[in-house]
Amino acid sequence: MPSPEEASTSTTLPETFKELGLIDPLLEALDKINFTKPTEIQQHALPPALEGRDIIGVAETGSGKTAAFALPILQKLWDEPKGLFACILAPTRELAYQIAQQFESLGSAMGVRSLVLVGGMDRMQQAVGLAKRPHIIVATPGRLNDHLQNTKGFSLRSLKFLVMDEADRLLDMDFGPEIDQILKVIPKERTTYLFSATMTTKVAKLQRASLVNPIRIEVSSKYQTVSTLLQYYLLVPLVHKDVHLIYLANHLASNSIMIFTRTVHDAQRLSIMLRSLGFPAVPLHGQLSQSQRLGALGKFKSGDRKLLVATDVASRGLDLPSVDIVINFDIPTHSKDYIHRVGRTARAGRSGKSITMVTQYDVELVQRIEKVIDKKMELWPTDKEEVMLLKERVDEAARLAINELKEEAKADGKKRKREDGVGRDERDRDDDVVEAGVPKKRHSKKGR
Repeated sequence: MPSPEEASTSTTLPETFKELGLIDPLLEALDKINFTKPTEIQQHALPPALEGRDIIGVAETGSGKTAAFALPILQKLWDEPKGLFACILAPTRELAYQIAQQFESLGSAMGVRSLVLVGGMDRMQQAVGLAKRPHIIVATPGRLNDHLQNTKGFSLRSLKFLVMDEADRLLDMDFGPEIDQILKVIPKERTTYLFSATMTTKVAKLQRASLVNPIRIEVSSKYQTVSTLLQYYLLVPLVHKDVHLIYLANHLASNSIMIFTRTVHDAQRLSIMLRSLGFPAVPLHGQLSQSQRLGALGKFKSGDRKLLVATDVASRGLDLPSVDIVINFDIPTHSKDYIHRVGRTARAGRSGKSITMVTQYDVELVQRIEKVIDKKMELWPTDKEEVMLLKERVDEAARLAINELKEEAKADGKKRKREDGVGRDERDRDDDVVEAGVPKKRHSKKGR
């Protein structure tokens, strides 16, 4: 099989969306949402996509890749309006909702209808939505497969476009078998786009199985952070991590901040602790219900809450344009996860800062990250006396947070016993639990 053709970068790139050959309804929508100039991935991907080519896009997070695949699909839909026209596969629920929002914004002048199919939401309601034949389906693979097998009258036999976004994450989350199943029941004659932040061997294998004579567009090196991001580290004794976090929150109070933790427990604990000390914090992790997660994202996006305490469920693909600072409370084990976390700030040409808290046990991890990104982080200055003045209040708030979590756990215990194992359909929410190394519960057949 021939290898993907590389996109030529020697010719002069179009400077405007009009030069790229987009139709007036799309130009009007782009103008409305202040998309004035195409990003690099859009400049390279749109011309071959508008010609009908299959595309492999390797681009850093925040590069504008959603519009790079949405615009050619919408342009073709304008020529050939029909239901169930395109299907976009995404690894997490939040990303699925975000992609659907972007399709509706870009397709506003065309009256585009989209439907999101993800776990944690009512299947019957989704089936009713499918019966109305929306133009665009944005789905996580588990729930889409469920509907393909069990929803009467629903099929993707007339599908024209398939997009696999964050393909490396889709495969990391073991969605491979579901994707194989979906590929069997959709037309071979279709246009396929595969977008990924990293090009792993698994992604290359998926590309060979699903794309025909694709053109490959790569606008980032293997792993990199954007030049507008200032990266800092803060040396902290493990026992004083909480108090240093509050010190940072105090000093950076006017900014919108995302705080990343490795575990769900810490995300919940820190958000309670911050709130008890008067900071407007909200948690985002895989053990919240879907409506709670969307509510948390909504509050943070609107500026109602200035601090979002999140696990890695929020590190990929979420476009939160107002994030000024990312704080890594815990250092991620994998360097590429660090890149995706700090990619929440300094997006689309804006500047931003990241601060990574480094304990005596984390030095090797930081050095590994610095080697991968080929940059040295700078030391964030702190006033030790000021930090220690906060200690008593912070310790008390931490104790209260632990007690509150224990009470919540007792209240949830009985409820969880009654719940049936949700199994494979829940993988679109639990990537943060997997990252934290939490073992999967095994349900016996009797328990079902």
